[in-house]
Amino acid sequence: MKRRTLLTLLIMLLGLSFVLAACDAATEDAINDAAEQVQDAAEELAPTVEAAVEELQPTVEAAVEDATEAVEEAVATEEPAAEEVVVEVEAMAGLTFEEPIKIGLITDATGALAIYGAHVLRGFPLGMEYATGVEGVEADGYTSYMMDGCEIQVYLRDDQSNPETTATVGRELIEVEGVDMLVGTVSSGATATLQELARENDVVLIVAPAAANDITGVTFNEYTFRTSRNNYQDAVNICEYLTTQYDSFVQIAPDYSFGYGGAQAFRDACTLFGGEFVVDDIFAPADTTDFTPYMDQVLGAVDSGAQAFLVTWAGGGFVPLYQAYIDSGAVDEIPLAAGFVDNVVMPAFFANAIGSTSGILYHYTLPDNEINTWLVEQTQARFSTFPDLFDADAMNAAILAGDGLKATGGDTSSAALIAAMEGMEFEGPKGTITIRPEDHVAIQDMYIVTLLNVTDPEFKYYELVETNRPDVPCLLPEEMVDRCGDLPVGSLSGE
Repeated sequence: MKRRTLLTLLIMLLGLSFVLAACDAATEDAINDAAEQVQDAAEELAPTVEAAVEELQPTVEAAVEDATEAVEEAVATEEPAAEEVVVEVEAMAGLTFEEPIKIGLITDATGALAIYGAHVLRGFPLGMEYATGVEGVEADGYTSYMMDGCEIQVYLRDDQSNPETTATVGRELIEVEGVDMLVGTVSSGATATLQELARENDVVLIVAPAAANDITGVTFNEYTFRTSRNNYQDAVNICEYLTTQYDSFVQIAPDYSFGYGGAQAFRDACTLFGGEFVVDDIFAPADTTDFTPYMDQVLGAVDSGAQAFLVTWAGGGFVPLYQAYIDSGAVDEIPLAAGFVDNVVMPAFFANAIGSTSGILYHYTLPDNEINTWLVEQTQARFSTFPDLFDADAMNAAILAGDGLKATGGDTSSAALIAAMEGMEFEGPKGTITIRPEDHVAIQDMYIVTLLNVTDPEFKYYELVETNRPDVPCLLPEEMVDRCGDLPVGSLSGE
């Protein structure tokens, strides 16, 4: 009690000195008198305060000693937890893992869509090099890349766009090679198989370059991400322009998921912008070589008032379709309205369409950014050609994989990667890509161009009209529609 009183008195005297020092209105004599009083009081109290401190010192030292012993005991008993904290902090600082990270890349190297697989075989390795900052090194069965001192191994498999082969090589990559992530593939039908395989094995899948709506629609699962556009992005991009030129349409598409999605998307998007479809959509098998019967249906649609002929197709089937379009006389009756395609097919398919304007998902001459410039330079240097239609998709898949691993600190679990990649934004050769968290659609730039020629040796075929960033509906199945949030569901036109 005595110590508390003495200390309180000392504090009050010191406080009084601060107050007096702060009073601008006090006279100098009053301040000096007060200061002398405080000094006298402090001198009188000093011996008492010093005695009190000496008396308290043993008690304080004992308390400190007891507290130190308690802390040391806690640290000893909680040592594993302390190690876990250190690991977590290190993981946030960079990639940390004991074993190499393994990525399985599946594409079509020798099958019906190998023309597009060639783009992936260029774009993905260059994307890995860009993401890691080092060139890949060929090893026994894989290509090795180093990122932050950690190894990423890429295993390549050819699925020939055959769903059964896709399943076989996918299982091999997961069960034998032990891959942590899958990337692929060209065929939308084969990609659906790959989606289910990834889900069953708790492995994240990045889709490139398959375009079917279903991938992030009715066959969607949370393990599936995409860097490729979907049918709707093609359709919204093109229909906004086409409906300023034509009022009514007929369309043809291949008889599988890519074609169904394309037909649905074009019908919805062109209707949204004021167009009309005067007959039912025409579907032909993907391996059709004689399109004469289908051109008869197109000519019938002309009689019903169709002003433009929409085509959604992929692969070599473009050439016989276009030949039938010419041979049947449909070319003289109704203009073709199709998105521009890859550099190799363009001369065969669009030689008679010089001066026409349509959409394209990517051409190396269109984006103006440093990453696209790098892709063009490296593709020329390594492959003696220029990036084509899907090189950017493949590069973006590699960048997404790399950024996902950086975001998790090397944690390859599906839970960590899904959390990191949903809503992720990254820069690629097409500019900013946003992975929409609701359905994992890759929101990206698309282009409207005018065709200038099909003979330039460097494939400089186009003049840019405008760059679009299409909004597309959420197409998730009914049981998952709650994920769509505020997005338009099912269609844009409401039909």
